[in-house]
Amino acid sequence: MRILVTGGVRSGKSTHAEALIGDEPATYVAAGPTPDAEADSDWTARIAAHRARRPAAWTTLETQDLAGALAGAEQPVLVDCLGTWLTAVVDAADAWELDADRVHDLVLARTDAVTEALRGSEHDVVVVTNEVGLGVVPEHRSGRLFRDLLGTVNQRVAASCDEVHLVVAGRVLRL
Repeated sequence: MRILVTGGVRSGKSTHAEALIGDEPATYVAAGPTPDAEADSDWTARIAAHRARRPAAWTTLETQDLAGALAGAEQPVLVDCLGTWLTAVVDAADAWELDADRVHDLVLARTDAVTEALRGSEHDVVVVTNEVGLGVVPEHRSGRLFRDLLGTVNQRVAASCDEVHLVVAGRVLRL
């Protein structure tokens, strides 16, 4: 099974994704950099709460290399979340100020590697993402760029999945 779980912020999408994987051994891929506790204590507390509620049999892997994590998986995988991954990819390339077409090409190349690994995975994979159409995106260049890029990433990942689940207020709609 390959499932993309999408929804707005605090919609219950991560909780739903965790339930899809279950209590058996799995790899939780935190898709992006480890937050700096000094810089963002709220984010750090949120990550700690997520980590504490996951089954003890799960392994946590923090990486930007989603394709590598999926290709090397020896058990089911939960990837959380594509929005964090996208931000990390663009940050790592110091690309927020580049021409939008160049940033788009960079992100699509990385996304293509992820979707190839997703399609080739021998294990169940659940990928969590934010639905940019449901969230508030700042109306400035970086906000619009993020929205457009994440929308494209979501569409490409969804095309490589067997199912897409939309979560709104904890309720799940299978698309």
